[in-house]
Amino acid sequence: MTVPLGDDPRAALVAERDRLRAEVAEGIVAPEPMTYGSQAAAASQVFEQQRDLALRDRNDRQLAEVEAAIARLDEGTYGMCVRCGRSIALERLEALPWAAHCIDCQRIVGRGG
Repeated sequence: MTVPLGDDPRAALVAERDRLRAEVAEGIVAPEPMTYGSQAAAASQVFEQQRDLALRDRNDRQLAEVEAAIARLDEGTYGMCVRCGRSIALERLEALPWAAHCIDCQRIVGRGG
């Protein structure tokens, strides 16, 4: 879920940060002990644990990206690509308020460049 950017990117980013922090805190629960009642039950438990770990990792990464965007706001560089320094398109920021790269650089970074 993404909070709409609107006229105040800080409000949108802070709302997203707070939402993610709540999700991360909610996910910090010890996993259920494995019971191994049957192979199907064990497979289901393993799947659920892997899914939960993947969701936690995704939320942790996104939270770091949102916090970095808030820092860029504080520094006065929000909306500027951290790779090339050009402006990030408003449409991209509206879709992904914590975007750190313009679309061209994101394509390069996304390929591992």
